[in-house]
Amino acid sequence: MKAGEADARIVLPARRGVPPLRQVGLRVAIALAVLVATTLLVYLDRAGYHDNAHDTLSLLDAAYYATVTLSTTGYGDITPVSDGARLANILVITPLRVVFLIILVGTTLEVLAERTRRQWRIGRWRSSVHDHAVIVGYGTKGRSAVQTLLGQGLGKERIVVVDPQRRVVEQAALDGLTGVVGDATRTDTLLRAEVPKAAQVVVATERDDTAVLVALTVRQLNRAATLVAAVREDENAPLLRQSGADVVVTSSSSAGRLLGMSMLSPNAGAVMEDLLTYGKGLNVVERPVTRAEAGQSPRACPDLVVAVVRGRRVLDFADPEAAELRLTDRVITIQRSTPVG
Repeated sequence: MKAGEADARIVLPARRGVPPLRQVGLRVAIALAVLVATTLLVYLDRAGYHDNAHDTLSLLDAAYYATVTLSTTGYGDITPVSDGARLANILVITPLRVVFLIILVGTTLEVLAERTRRQWRIGRWRSSVHDHAVIVGYGTKGRSAVQTLLGQGLGKERIVVVDPQRRVVEQAALDGLTGVVGDATRTDTLLRAEVPKAAQVVVATERDDTAVLVALTVRQLNRAATLVAAVREDENAPLLRQSGADVVVTSSSSAGRLLGMSMLSPNAGAVMEDLLTYGKGLNVVERPVTRAEAGQSPRACPDLVVAVVRGRRVLDFADPEAAELRLTDRVITIQRSTPVG
């Protein structure tokens, strides 16, 4: 695929501006206004013009003269002969001709300039993006993942959305995110999303088989990124882990467990829903152990510690090995969200 075609699949965050059709319509209206003004000027001074074909200059002749004059065609069949007509051509019609040409040429130049600006923005984005999060699929799951990442402080400039539907990617751009249109099971699509430089990849596709293929392709390009994937069926979770996913979330069974918990204990279900909704009420947060907490029990921490991350292991807070925190540990805690503003 050529570089221009590849860049066409990258949709950068939308910038507010005048819609293209409105810009073109405005330019056409100004050009027509210039043409009408020139026609009226010539017609009002028609006695100062000589027409090789007619004795007098009609309104149609004036419009014809204005058209060929503004477009710099100048056939010479209608010419200004009086001093007033020639002075009007010098002082009025010539500036109008310049304005007319600026409108026509300016539209073409703006299209070329906009294409150049877009290529420059894409090039600057490619050179600056790293340690970012790639969200494959911008459906309900993908959008929820983005909202959680934003709630945890990740900037929009560090999130890239990949989806096969252009309208979905354009919506992501309207949300302030960079998007890539394409099939995420293909290497070239993930390369456009700069997956080799990504720190996290979230696979939130609609089909489990697609999620497996995406995970395999991601792992070919990036062995170090944290890969989290969602599947619908429990039986596909082991296959996705074998494909390289660090964490696999089964959406159907997770929803079923939450439904069952809510049925037996509506309050417990409400608390779990609160924990799953970042930025509202209670939040589950992973953070490093502070120097003051090192050597202490997890119960001595100011927030509620539910697990200790030591290396690649996750220890329950009641595990004897987690009785004394280390400076290199990380703790998973439950904290109350801080209101914004």
